[in-house]
Amino acid sequence: MKKFVALFLALTLTCGLAACGGGNGSGDSGSTNDDSGSSAAEDSTDTTDEGGSDEQAAINVIAAQYGQNTTKWWADFVKDFTTEYPNIDLTVEVESWNDIYTVVNTRISNNDAPDILNIDVFANYQADDLLLPAEDFVSKETYDKMYPAFLEQSDVDGTIWAIPDLASARALYYNADILEAANVEVPTTWDELTEACKAIKEYDSKIYPWGIDMTTDEGQAAFAYYTWNNGGGFVDDDGNWALNSAENVEAIKYAVSLVNDGYTNSDPSNDTRYDLQDMFGAGQVAMMIGPNSIPTYIADGGYSINYEVAPIPTNGGNDSVSAGVMDRFMCFDNGYSDAELDAIKTFFDYFYEDERYSDWVLMEGFLPATSTGGEILAEADESMASWVDIVGSCKFYPTAKTEWDDVKQGVINVEQQALLGGDVQELLDELQAEIAE
Repeated sequence: MKKFVALFLALTLTCGLAACGGGNGSGDSGSTNDDSGSSAAEDSTDTTDEGGSDEQAAINVIAAQYGQNTTKWWADFVKDFTTEYPNIDLTVEVESWNDIYTVVNTRISNNDAPDILNIDVFANYQADDLLLPAEDFVSKETYDKMYPAFLEQSDVDGTIWAIPDLASARALYYNADILEAANVEVPTTWDELTEACKAIKEYDSKIYPWGIDMTTDEGQAAFAYYTWNNGGGFVDDDGNWALNSAENVEAIKYAVSLVNDGYTNSDPSNDTRYDLQDMFGAGQVAMMIGPNSIPTYIADGGYSINYEVAPIPTNGGNDSVSAGVMDRFMCFDNGYSDAELDAIKTFFDYFYEDERYSDWVLMEGFLPATSTGGEILAEADESMASWVDIVGSCKFYPTAKTEWDDVKQGVINVEQQALLGGDVQELLDELQAEIAE
């Protein structure tokens, strides 16, 4: 695994979270598309908890599936938690990113909302008055561990409605051997990127010089990479939607031109980030933008390539911007007793205990959302130290806006229509009119 330290010593990267969004959003935190839903639960006993109230309480959690280790991690968590707090009946249901939105919305429509939800978006639930403010369900000690920049992403009218679970940040990954063989330098601008792609294609026509993902899995990330690095983005400086800005039009046209010129993977509408990571690991893609979890993915996949990381190329003299993706925990307002609220606070105190939380973050190669967790990870893994240094000041998707779900799907549709020959200006004009009406 290559060390990340050298990257950020040289970077002037402005980091802009798995899944993270992960999954369907980022999931953008780097979440997977494992179709299996599962649950982890332990029966509680009537034994009195020596550390708190002896009144029985039940907590139901729906958690997102981040990878193959998620279900077991939660099963172990439930076992340990209920051993320490036998008066709290904890149930954790693990759902894939493909299914979790449907599962949650069905539960809500049946007046059976979970107590705690781990997912990427929150704004629509908040707008429907379904959530509790974060400070009502998290102890001050745990709340104060969290990076303010992360908490601010869940701020609506001065109130924080969700807390950060984990994060990922993005950078340019490149196959050092391919670039050396093609006699090209690591590109820092779009002009240099185009020339590098041309040289790599001339060196070996079987290699895709550039990887691009405009799928429903992570197309919104592609929109961010290109528009942010052209001085554009989803919103303007006042926080208003600016989807059809001149900078955005130019950025998407450029991204599509890379595809049309034969410099990218052949099917960006269907090749997900995970497909690209496999291609990159196999030496079939020379360069791609990806999250800090790629080293774990490369190692777990048994790949052996000589790769390095660098800032994302920019245009027009703009500073390099990297997308940050975060997922969240939120608590539905289900009319809790004092004992039930105390139990929920206990759950979060236990989850965010520094060593346990660090184990959770490291499990799939993500980044921490707490400063104390960041300190532990930086000490434990030198390769993560530089990522931890910047993760607290990332630039994120505008997920606090209730229109975000429509915008996310809208920009993906624009990209996919543009790949089919649609006019980018017209497509973005239509999306802006639809969102801003």
